[in-house]
Amino acid sequence: MKKTFVLVVLFILPLVAYLFFASGVNNFGKLPVLTEEVLNAPENADNITFENKITILGFLGYNVELKKGNAFNLNQKIYKPFYEFNDFQIVMIMPIGTEEKVEELKAELGNLVDIKNWNFIFTEDERIEAVFNSLKTNLSLDESLGTHYVFIIDKDKNLRGRTNDEEETTKYGFNATSVAELNNKMEDDVKIILAEYRLALKKNNADRTN
Repeated sequence: MKKTFVLVVLFILPLVAYLFFASGVNNFGKLPVLTEEVLNAPENADNITFENKITILGFLGYNVELKKGNAFNLNQKIYKPFYEFNDFQIVMIMPIGTEEKVEELKAELGNLVDIKNWNFIFTEDERIEAVFNSLKTNLSLDESLGTHYVFIIDKDKNLRGRTNDEEETTKYGFNATSVAELNNKMEDDVKIILAEYRLALKKNNADRTN
């Protein structure tokens, strides 16, 4: 009996506590708004917009082949778990002239999963810079108008991130070269924002029925 009690104290109670607090963060946390009113997606033939969508926003730049690894990491670690949500999408803002390289990339991504919610918008260099600058981060585009970082944009076109990150304090974006960062941070944050909207939807539906 004594041995059983010791095992419970040492192993079971810490596990229960962990699950309780982990559940609390995911279900009741709210991802902070870091920048309001990010510029909307540039005009495009497919009518892709940030409005009413949870968007993972990225900039691959002219050197698409050098950032293919970023796209594959995102595809596996962020897109695959969430792409079946109708209000979830990945949007890459691309320079005009990269269309052929993007078609090759899409074909490779499509071998792994249905890429229906992967979107690429081709626009002028100035528009790419304008959208990026509207994020108001401490990051910058490289000389090819690309970055390894990707960003979470909510349905109201606000940039979401972390204000108490253990490494960066304010975390504006997630480094897509790092599988660990996508796994340990970004996936959790996407879960939180999806849960936030699901809870709001349930509340609105409940209010209507009362």
